[in-house]
Amino acid sequence: MTDPLNLLDIASTLPQEERDIQETVARFAADRLRPGIREWYESGIFPRELAPEFGKLGVLGMHLDGYGCAGVSALGYGLACLELEAADSGFRSFVSVQGSLAMYSIHRYGSDEQKAEWLPRMAAGEAIGCFGLTEPDFGSDPGGMRTRAVRDGADWVLDGTKMWITNGSIADVATVWARTEDGIRGFLVPAGTPGFTARSLGHKLSLRASVTAELVFDRVRLPGSALLPLARGLSAPLSCLNEARFGILFGAVGAARDSIECALDYAKTRTQFGKPIAGFQLTQRKLADMAISANCAMLLAQHLADLKDRGTIRSEQISTGKLNNVREALAIARECRTILGGSGITTEYAPLRHANNLESVLTYEGTSEVHTLVVGQALTGIPAYR
Repeated sequence: MTDPLNLLDIASTLPQEERDIQETVARFAADRLRPGIREWYESGIFPRELAPEFGKLGVLGMHLDGYGCAGVSALGYGLACLELEAADSGFRSFVSVQGSLAMYSIHRYGSDEQKAEWLPRMAAGEAIGCFGLTEPDFGSDPGGMRTRAVRDGADWVLDGTKMWITNGSIADVATVWARTEDGIRGFLVPAGTPGFTARSLGHKLSLRASVTAELVFDRVRLPGSALLPLARGLSAPLSCLNEARFGILFGAVGAARDSIECALDYAKTRTQFGKPIAGFQLTQRKLADMAISANCAMLLAQHLADLKDRGTIRSEQISTGKLNNVREALAIARECRTILGGSGITTEYAPLRHANNLESVLTYEGTSEVHTLVVGQALTGIPAYR
């Protein structure tokens, strides 16, 4: 068995259209992403030139309707995320932030003019977006944000700082959330606007093939048309985060599957004490436990995709999927590294790279602690945040 998800024959349960999407993205990953990932990861580079290729592939905003977006099912989108993260979390992060945060915020909350201006170019990969919510002092508690937008005649003046922003320094437009006299509102801030600067953050041990940036707004003057007219209150950015978290719970399965495939292949060929290490009971126990965990995570992801396609999914269900699948994928990647022994600390093998990336995935778009409390509140009816 080469694909550990074949243990439960999960592929046979997928509709043909969604299987075709998965296979198309898997081929793209094999041809265009996997050959370069070691160099990009070691160099700390996201290959921006791939953006139009992602657009041509049709994965940017692929779950949205109109404006050049494919409008595929939640399952189709999830399977695409799975294959992208199987190559590297950085690729899934780029697609997720572009489509589920930047594009989704415009698609759901923007004016017709904003949609027409940005969405077709973003779907084609001709324009890149980012999503500015997290601040240096406010991550899990975004409601405490200090970034402010103040009316000045027909304009707005924006001041503040955002941190840990994927795509930030390569983005052509940022969706930025700020406190106003009317509550939290969203604004579209094009790159190059006077007073707006974006600085890439280096020296990362995780998500190295991804752009992470700090955004600074120093009396940035925006026209009234920059306001997302339908976004009011903190529920707007949180709804965008739920879209992105859904992709994560599939992506984590991809990282887990790729790690197991690598460890399984190595264990069959690495010989110690006169036989492949795959023949030892302790190794087989590791492989069996990991394959069962990955298959369960995949079944959970498929169930949540079904709920999402039916329009009945709830936020605590997405939190359940993100919490479980990322936690399990991280444990799998670490365990796979032990099967590889010393070889596993090199970039020749994927599991430790996946584990390093998943350390960030475990934290961003809701830490494991916050998602635990979301589930706890759903079970008890008692919020434990404060």
